[in-house]
Amino acid sequence: MDLEKYLQPTYFLDCDSEAIVGKTRDLTAGEEDPVARARTLFYFVRDSIRYNVFGPKERREDFRASATLARGEGYCVQKAVLLAAFCRAAGIPARVGFAMIRNNILPPELAEVVKTNIFPWHGYAQVYLNGRWVKATPAFDRDLSERNRIIPVEFNGWHDAPFHRRNRDGLLHIEYLKDRGPFDDLPLDDLWQALRENQLMK
Repeated sequence: MDLEKYLQPTYFLDCDSEAIVGKTRDLTAGEEDPVARARTLFYFVRDSIRYNVFGPKERREDFRASATLARGEGYCVQKAVLLAAFCRAAGIPARVGFAMIRNNILPPELAEVVKTNIFPWHGYAQVYLNGRWVKATPAFDRDLSERNRIIPVEFNGWHDAPFHRRNRDGLLHIEYLKDRGPFDDLPLDDLWQALRENQLMK
C-alpha cells in the first residue's frame, strides 16, 4: 500500500502550515511512539477544540485544519480534518472518513433547526497505525459529553473508536446507518449539499 499520499498536505489538511506543524511539535515533543503521538493528538482535538455544530461553514477556508485550530472549535467534520492534519504533520498517515448516522438524542436547539435526526455526512478520522487503518472520532468534547450524559469516545490507537451506541443512561444514542468510506481530502461540495439540506447553512 502506498501511504505517501496520506502524509502530504492538501488544501484542507494543511499539515505543512506553520500553525499545524508548530502545535504538533509542541504536543508530541519527546514522544517517539506513533501510537502515543496519535493518542495525544486525538485527545487534544477531542477536548481542547470545542464541539460546535453552529460554527462557520460557508467558506472553503472554514474547513481548513489550521482555521479550526485558530478558532478553537468546530463540528465533527472540521475536527476530523484537524486530527488527520495533525497526524500527517507527526509523520503518521491519516485521512478522513464519513458515515451516515442517526442521533436519537438531539439537543433541542439542534432538533429545532435540522428537523431530522439523520446526518448523512458525519466525519471521523482514519489513522494508519500498527499496519492497519484505525477509525478515530474526536467530535464530542468531554465537557459537552458530561453535560449531556454522553459517553466520551476513547482512543487507544489499536482499535476503532466510533461513537457509543447508547448514552450513560442506557438510552439509544448514535446509530451508524452507512459508512461512506475514506477520502484523501475533504469532499466539500457533497458536504455543503448535505448541510444545506439539514438547514445548517444557507
